[in-house]
Amino acid sequence: MAPPGRLYERADRPPAPAALGPLWHLDGERTCFIGPLTYNAPHQHGAPVFLAGIYGAFGLRIAGGAWRSCRTAVIPAGVVHELDVGGNPIAVLYIEPTLEGASTLAALTVSTEETDGALVGTGGEIAVMRELWETAGSVDFAGAALDDLLGFATRHARRHMDPRIALALAALETADGPAGVTAACAQAGLSPSRFQHLFTQEVGVPFRRYRAWMRMRAAIAAVADGASFTHAAHEAGFFDQAHFGHDFRRTFGAPPSWSLDGVRLSKNAARRRIVTN
Repeated sequence: MAPPGRLYERADRPPAPAALGPLWHLDGERTCFIGPLTYNAPHQHGAPVFLAGIYGAFGLRIAGGAWRSCRTAVIPAGVVHELDVGGNPIAVLYIEPTLEGASTLAALTVSTEETDGALVGTGGEIAVMRELWETAGSVDFAGAALDDLLGFATRHARRHMDPRIALALAALETADGPAGVTAACAQAGLSPSRFQHLFTQEVGVPFRRYRAWMRMRAAIAAVADGASFTHAAHEAGFFDQAHFGHDFRRTFGAPPSWSLDGVRLSKNAARRRIVTN
């Protein structure tokens, strides 16, 4: 149920033609969605996320707390939140822990205030996202634009990940990487309890939850590329379409149709290998 008082601002200029549809860009370390949203129920992601209202502020509530009006925000992995955007376009950029996570995204915000573990800002790096949304041919240069944007952010990030967890994440990218937590623990040289604690501390979510996020990214890429929900769900390692739909709602706070109908998929996007067992 949406909040009774709207916190978003009306767009100060017409959005891109609706015929363009939402934009998705997925590659090895980034997942970017730009498009109109209305209300997303409480949900949590397996990766940190940068939010930017394309033309105005949006409403954000963290873990059932007070609603806040903001133009940009950074939500760490695993933090429950909900959005009230009022049908206006918003940019949603997730980056993987190999890019240093939330500390990198924090560099994209300005005039920030920390609230319940999230950063809420009155402005930030919005121009690149607006250009991607408004330009019909942005599918051809989305990857390069995000390279520039995150290159700037990475240079300003200060935190470095524990190398043992960085190694485990890198192994998940390769065809011969560990298929489960036991192999990941052995590779990192840590006991299962220590590995799980350190992984959650560094990434923001447990190992199993992060692998579920990887499966979700693969399914989104398949659907955006023309596959049916059923085929995409099986290909990414979900039991069936219902399992995929349930996890999608838990991850994004809305059913898959809210962002996958009429989608523009960046031609630069390459599907990431997903460990499913």
